[in-house]
Amino acid sequence: VQLQASGGGLVQAGNSLRLSCAASGRTFSNNGMGWFRQAPGKAREFVATINYNGGATSYTDSVKGRFTISRDNAKNTLYLQMNSLKPEDTAVYYCAAQSNSGLGFTSTRYNYWGQGTQVTVSS
Repeated sequence: VQLQASGGGLVQAGNSLRLSCAASGRTFSNNGMGWFRQAPGKAREFVATINYNGGATSYTDSVKGRFTISRDNAKNTLYLQMNSLKPEDTAVYYCAAQSNSGLGFTSTRYNYWGQGTQVTVSS
């Protein structure tokens, strides 16, 4: 079972990036999934979560209105569209999958983790 995150990079503030997380080894169409991030010297924090069919989503306050989480179960892929990026969004972004189908707001609810992709936003 593997989650492979990609799409990170270096962008200027105000620009956009789309992260992808491809799952292999099993299907996650019945699992809630999420994105977390960890900035240097800080703890890993919740960013966004989506339920098994994409019908419910939730975001941390700092990204509401700028980030959109989505999934394509036919492709076994999770996405995070990030618009209006700010320097404080700089972090390693991790995708994760739960063992249940709903939303998940804490890292302890997640059983599977991707390797992380670096997002750097310059001012």
